[in-house]
Amino acid sequence: MIKFDRLWETAEKKGITKTMLNKKYNVSKAQLYRLRYNQPVSSNTLDRICNILECDVCDVMEHIQDDNYF
Repeated sequence: MIKFDRLWETAEKKGITKTMLNKKYNVSKAQLYRLRYNQPVSSNTLDRICNILECDVCDVMEHIQDDNYF
C-alpha cells in the first residue's frame, strides 16, 4: 500500500495548505482527494507535488507492506 501521510507533514513544514495547493498551484480537488485517501495518482501528479514542495518523492509517500499481490 502506498500512503501519502508524509505529503501533509511536508506541506505543513513548508507552510503550504491544501487550499493553497488547490487555488495557488492549481492542484485539482479530485487529486487532493485521491492523495488524502491514499488512492492511486499518476507519476505526473507526484512530480508536480514534489516540485511545488521542493522535496523528494520519499517526502510525500511511503510504501507499507500489505497482502496486495497480483
